[in-house]
Amino acid sequence: MINTPYDGYLGSRLPQEVQKKRLEQVIREVLTQREREVLLACYYGGKTQAALAQELGVGRSTVCRTLKRAQAKLRRYLRY
Repeated sequence: MINTPYDGYLGSRLPQEVQKKRLEQVIREVLTQREREVLLACYYGGKTQAALAQELGVGRSTVCRTLKRAQAKLRRYLRY
């Protein structure tokens, strides 16, 4: 597990800037290159799983599994 900087208890939620930094760090350091590519293309690039699968030359189920794996890693590492 990665040690992420923590600025102390700030109530039930961390400030948005801290949350964003932690998310970027986990995406950069924990996800594989393929997981990162699929996650960013689907969420930030607005591509559908079918379009991304065709672009990568894999099946849609492969993209779906990769995305689910990336989401699970994000949840696991960002839990607090």
